[in-house]
Amino acid sequence: MSLKTKLKEHPRLKTIIHWMIVIPGQSRPRLWIRFMRRFFHTIKPGAVLQGRLDLFPFNNFYIGKNSIVESNSVVNNGVGDVFIGNNVTLGIGSVLIGPVNVGDSVIIAQHVVISGLNHVYERIDIPISKQGVRTSMISVGSGSWIGANVTIAAGVHIGKNCVIGAGAVVTSDIPDYCVAFGNPARTFKTYCKKTQSWQRVNDNRTH
Repeated sequence: MSLKTKLKEHPRLKTIIHWMIVIPGQSRPRLWIRFMRRFFHTIKPGAVLQGRLDLFPFNNFYIGKNSIVESNSVVNNGVGDVFIGNNVTLGIGSVLIGPVNVGDSVIIAQHVVISGLNHVYERIDIPISKQGVRTSMISVGSGSWIGANVTIAAGVHIGKNCVIGAGAVVTSDIPDYCVAFGNPARTFKTYCKKTQSWQRVNDNRTH
C-alpha cells in the first residue's frame, strides 16, 4: 500500500503530517523543510536559487544546469510539479506556480506570472477562498522569450522559440516559432521556413 493511499484512509494522520510540513494559513513550508529541499528535489550543478522557494516534498521540483531564479521571485510546487530546464532565467519579481514545465534556454523576464492554478468559484453560498483549486499544466517550449509583466494562464502551452511581448495575457496556446502579444495574446508573426524569415500571420505566402 502506497503512502498516499494510507494517508487517504487516515485523514487525521494526513492532517498532522500536513501541519508538520506547511505553515498554517500560509502557502509556505516550515523552516526544516526548506533546509531539507536538496534531499527532496533535484538541483543540478550551476543552478542559482536566489528567490523565495516554497517547495514541498509531496510534489516534484527540478531545476537544470546553470539556470537561475533571480531575487524576489517565487517558485511554488504546492499544488503541482515544477520543472525548469537548463540555462533558464526566471527574472526578478516573477512568480512560477505548478504544475509548470519550462524547457531549456528560456528567458522569463521581470514580473512574469506563470500559474497552473485556478480557484474554483462555482458556488455562491461560500467564499471562493473555501472552494478549493483546480490545476492544469503550463508548458513553455525551449528557446522562448517571455517578456516583462506577462501573465500565462493555467493550461496554456507555448511552443519552441516563441516571443511573448511585454504585458501580454496568454489565455490560449501559442504554436512553435511565433511572436504574440496583447490582451488576450494573439499571434502576429510566425517564422516562414520557405523564406527563412519572420512574417506577419496575414501574409499569404506559403510557410
